[in-house]
Parts: sequence; C-alpha cells; structure tokens
Amino acid sequence: MVCLSVNLNKVALLRNSRPLDIPSPVHAATLALQAGADGITVHPRPDERHIRPADVRELAELLKSWPAVELNVEGNPLHQLMDHVRAVRPDQCTFVPDEIGAATSDHGWDLLRDGPKLRPMIEEAHSLGCRVSLFMDPDPSQMELAAQLGADRVELYTEPYARAFATAQRQQSLQRYRDAARQAVRAALGVNAGHDLNRDNLAQFLAAVPGVLEVSIGHALIGDALEFGLAQTVGLYLAQIRLAESQSRELQ
Repeated sequence: MVCLSVNLNKVALLRNSRPLDIPSPVHAATLALQAGADGITVHPRPDERHIRPADVRELAELLKSWPAVELNVEGNPLHQLMDHVRAVRPDQCTFVPDEIGAATSDHGWDLLRDGPKLRPMIEEAHSLGCRVSLFMDPDPSQMELAAQLGADRVELYTEPYARAFATAQRQQSLQRYRDAARQAVRAALGVNAGHDLNRDNLAQFLAAVPGVLEVSIGHALIGDALEFGLAQTVGLYLAQIRLAESQSRELQ
C-alpha cells in the first residue's frame, strides 16, 4: 500500500503562536502513528516559524520506538537542512528548492542548473545512511537527470494537480504526472508525491499515477483534524489510499 507520511508543520505553527508546548508535535506524531500512519514528515525552515531543531531531535527519538515508521526531513540543503540530516540521520531527506523567506514550497528543482550543487549533498546524505528524494515538477525530462545525480526518489510537486482538480484541465494535468512517474520508474527512481493533496483529490491521483510509494500530507490533513480529530483523520486518508488501490486494480 502507498505509505502515508503525516507532515506536522502546521501543528508546530499553532504551537509557536503561544509560549507553551500546546499542541505538541511529538504528541501529534504519537496519535498519527497509533492511527496507522506510515511516516512522519517535517520541513524545518531557517526562521523556525514552525518546526524547530528541538522538534526534529525529539521526533527522531520518538521514532526509535516505532522501527517500521520512517522520518522524512524536508528542506533546502543549500540552507540549513544538512544540519538536521547530520544530527538525526533520518530515513529519508527530501531536498526542496525553497527560498529562505518562502511561504511554502512552490516549485521543483531545475537539475540542469542546480544538479552540480546538489550532487555532493546527495553523496553526504547517502554516507549518513539516508535515502534522498528530490522535490520535482512533473517534467519527464528531469527524471533521468535525478537518477544520474544519485537520487533514490523524486517527490512530485502536486499543487498544479490540486489546482486543476475541479477544472476541465484535470485529465491533462494527471497525464503530466503519469508521464513523469513512468519516466522516473524507467530511471529506477522511487516516486513520492506531495503538496495540496487532500481527501477529495488523493484517491484519483493515486489511481491514475503509477508507482507512487509515499504521499506526504500536512496542511489539508491537519485542517481536517480540527473537524474529525487527528486519529480519525489519519484513518480517512488511509481509506482514500485503499480506495485508490481498489480503483487501480479495476482499471488493470
């Protein structure tokens, strides 16, 4: 089954609005894992507006008690991400081309331009025992370049799909992701996906796009948790993943 990694940035953002440890990212992670989540994702940024270095360390310590669960630490390796990778050696680090002041991730790497800068950091992450995923636009021409750099996976940036979902461009958008995923698989890359996936659009994406191993979901999932509670919400997203797999089998 496609793995669900729960992004806890928004939990930390709410926590940081007051000088209290409420809500606790570690407690939120525990609830998500008890409900069946396969992984925990955090995306610390240099301004520490949500996830802080201490959160990364505490979550890594928590997951020692959950050996089947993966920690995915995202960020720009040209800024501060490698400090976290060196400190906790996560199962996976996802390199994202964020600017320091970016509100959120909004594009993938241009590997023709950025590849030479990324190669030594990919090699260092591998030396620390970490899988490396590159945050990428759904551009098939970039997949082989990712493999040549030594990346293990790509994470397809799915906000364009989410924007197209309720429009006549949905199928055209999905075709771009299908083509990119197929090219990634041909290049022996694993495929992850994330950004603005939600309960409405997740199953259709997974049913249409082959080879997805993991989805990382934060904003929509934490928003839904305000209505349903975190444990139930994780179950709702896992149900969408199961629905997608059922739909994929019917299409085969």
